[in-house]
Amino acid sequence: MSAPRPVPVPDAQSAPYWEATARHTLVLARCGRCTAFALPPGPTCPHCRATDPDFSYEQVSGRGTVRSWTVVRQSALPGLADEVPFVLVDVELEVQSGLRMIGRLLDGPDAPLRVGDRVRVGFEDVEPGVCVTAFALGEVAS
Repeated sequence: MSAPRPVPVPDAQSAPYWEATARHTLVLARCGRCTAFALPPGPTCPHCRATDPDFSYEQVSGRGTVRSWTVVRQSALPGLADEVPFVLVDVELEVQSGLRMIGRLLDGPDAPLRVGDRVRVGFEDVEPGVCVTAFALGEVAS
């Protein structure tokens, strides 16, 4: 039997993100002072440096552009050893210039991938009630 896959451990600040992700919805923290998104949110806003950012969570589309990627061929985490190789993509989300997110590419390690490719958010159910964000090539169907 292989080791269990690592799962997120939400804290008070990240709980809304993980609760939405479990419902296959992407939400991001928006600063109540400057209105910029912060990923991940911290004790201060990385944009305006407010020490009282009063973050609120808003649903976003999850569409973006591939900036870079890597193929993981050996996992340092025992819970992912059975899943190699896989691709991690660095995505700039279209909702805000410079806002980047990293996730697994659901299309697999043999997918034709180039810098600038369009992706959309996807979700991986890790265990019941626990989900992580990922990405898939292409636009969301209308």
